[in-house]
Amino acid sequence: MAARIDFGIDDEHEGIRSEVRRLCDKYGNEYWRGLEPDRYPSEFVDELTRQGWLGALIPEEYGGGGLSLRGACVILEEIAASGGNPSACHAQMYVMGTLLRHGTAEQKARYLPAIASGDLRLQAFGVTEPTAGSETARIRTRAERVPEGWRINGQKIWTSRALYSDLMILLARTTPYDDVAKKTDGMSVFLLDLREVRGVTIRPIPTMMNHNSTEVFFDDVVVPANALVGQEGMGFRHILDGMNAERILIASECLGDGRFFLERAVDYASIREVFGRPIGANQGVQFPLARAYAALSAADLVRKRAADLFDAGRPCGTEANMAKLLASEASWAAANACLDTHGGFGFAAEYDIERKFRETRLYQVAPINNNLVLAHLGQHVLGLPKSY
Repeated sequence: MAARIDFGIDDEHEGIRSEVRRLCDKYGNEYWRGLEPDRYPSEFVDELTRQGWLGALIPEEYGGGGLSLRGACVILEEIAASGGNPSACHAQMYVMGTLLRHGTAEQKARYLPAIASGDLRLQAFGVTEPTAGSETARIRTRAERVPEGWRINGQKIWTSRALYSDLMILLARTTPYDDVAKKTDGMSVFLLDLREVRGVTIRPIPTMMNHNSTEVFFDDVVVPANALVGQEGMGFRHILDGMNAERILIASECLGDGRFFLERAVDYASIREVFGRPIGANQGVQFPLARAYAALSAADLVRKRAADLFDAGRPCGTEANMAKLLASEASWAAANACLDTHGGFGFAAEYDIERKFRETRLYQVAPINNNLVLAHLGQHVLGLPKSY
């Protein structure tokens, strides 16, 4: 009997979990394996959209599911636990925070129903730049006022799924870095319709996992004045809503990855016999799996706390970052324990462990490096001197 790992599933979300798993079962590991190295899972994403799961965070008045972030976490966790890769579509959930909380009534009425129905795709989140990296205040992409609205020039990198997105949430400087007192001021958020604008060049970046990563160049891209989301110069604060949701949702994906690894490892360790007994009887195999389960369970509690704070509209930056830190490290521990349990078979593509191993490793450095999470906790929670 196959192992079933959970961390104390909420009864209120069991229905969501079951329905998402039923959809995922149609797209098994063979499907995801066949996408390597870089094919986009269009069929899976289209069906996920048709069933309403990618519009889960859009309010019902705009045709969405009206789910809480905690409910949305269940969707991505279950995709990962089934062996799928939620990165193919997760951005449509976390960028929603910026548009929902800071978009105008006109913007929301125009775009949200089309996103909920699948007529428009919002997967691209243009923030990171080659020279700025995690120092977001140092971005150089510039938006300047022109009679037609705004002219944008610059470059973004690691803008995943830009080739499969109709819309992009873009962060650009509207006031130069040297002209603001607080360095996180002077940035603004824009909603770009990639189907209509001219001057955008998108180039794929081959990577060690199928993440559909790209770099994007903006050459005299002109957008209308109503492309501005929220208040000019307050863009960094506006995207924090998206970033906090992103951290919490990524933590959920890591927890799903951890379940995948533990379930595979427990099954294999229970049936694989060496020296006359199952290898799971050996503490060298059993204890790393037990420790990974304990770490995943603890991360799950922090994830739920962060999601509850977000849903209540309360500050949750510290909890969101801790959830991502703990879940990414716990899933990596589970990945290594699973690989060790399988030995050489863990490296065989047909077992899917090496594929998921590569996928879950990403989240120790993205969407924020775990060292920066520790630096945040040291300075802003513990009151230690600034380390960077």
